[in-house]
Amino acid sequence: MAASRMISCALALATLTLSACTSAPTLTGGEPTAGGVAGGGESSATGAPVESSSPTPSALTAEAYKGELETRQKAMGDAIKSMVGARTVKTLDQRVGRAQQALDGAATELAALAPPPEVQVQHDAYITSLRDVATDLDSAATKVGARDLCTPPAVLTDLGDALGALDKAGEALQKAGDYPADIVTVKAGSKQSRRLSNGQFLRRGGLGGRSSLQIHNGASRDAVVNIMRGKSKVLSVYVRRKAKFKINGVSDGTYRIYFTHGVDWDRKRKAFSRDCSFERFQKSVKFKTTVTATQILWHDWRVTLHAISGGNARTAPVDPDDFPG
Repeated sequence: MAASRMISCALALATLTLSACTSAPTLTGGEPTAGGVAGGGESSATGAPVESSSPTPSALTAEAYKGELETRQKAMGDAIKSMVGARTVKTLDQRVGRAQQALDGAATELAALAPPPEVQVQHDAYITSLRDVATDLDSAATKVGARDLCTPPAVLTDLGDALGALDKAGEALQKAGDYPADIVTVKAGSKQSRRLSNGQFLRRGGLGGRSSLQIHNGASRDAVVNIMRGKSKVLSVYVRRKAKFKINGVSDGTYRIYFTHGVDWDRKRKAFSRDCSFERFQKSVKFKTTVTATQILWHDWRVTLHAISGGNARTAPVDPDDFPG
């Protein structure tokens, strides 16, 4: 704005002209501006400001609206199917994020459209449901990253009511005019805490020797212990929290021991669905039988899946993608 200064003429406040003013205004830095009403509105013949507004988009025809929905339905449906098909925690983490972006982006784009007037209510409800699920997916992504959720079914369960509401909103819009809006093709199950019996084998091989391996799981979550010889999984056993189990007859050889803790064992996916962690013992264990003229000697091992005072075997976290499944 120009700096204020005394001028001999008076400003006529009723209009936007500089009547009878003989002095030219002083310009300071920047581009010169014309007099007018703040806000950029034009003036009428009487000097009253006229408000400007964006034109309201014309309502789409039914066919045009179907086309807009169809394009986004495929992208959202594919993102959800991809998430459900994730096989590892790491992959699930990535795909939950992509599904969130797909639904949030579609909601924003659809909100900018003017649907046929007869489905405005269903359109608005559909957008609200899309945004609700996108918000819950964002929260689920954080939980997957923290290993609070570890399988696709656990994520679907966490979405809960929001996913059901989206399913109903999509069906309502579809019934209103055969509009392609039903993107939920999976159902969320209820929260479970499934467990196997203590000492149940998931794989039982490499037996026939004299040695034994005793496993003590003093942790607060159940565990599955995988015993590897080279790249082959020889033994896999379920050990409940605060429980012990002894494997007898382990054959001679050098083994690496991996274990996963968690809650709710999913038999189909062979993984814990919640609160999962993945570790291994840094040192291998060697079983060896020695036969002499007078005696037979062999090695027995005992491992604990929790920290103990005086323990001499360190563990290390394992990338879920590298954990032997």
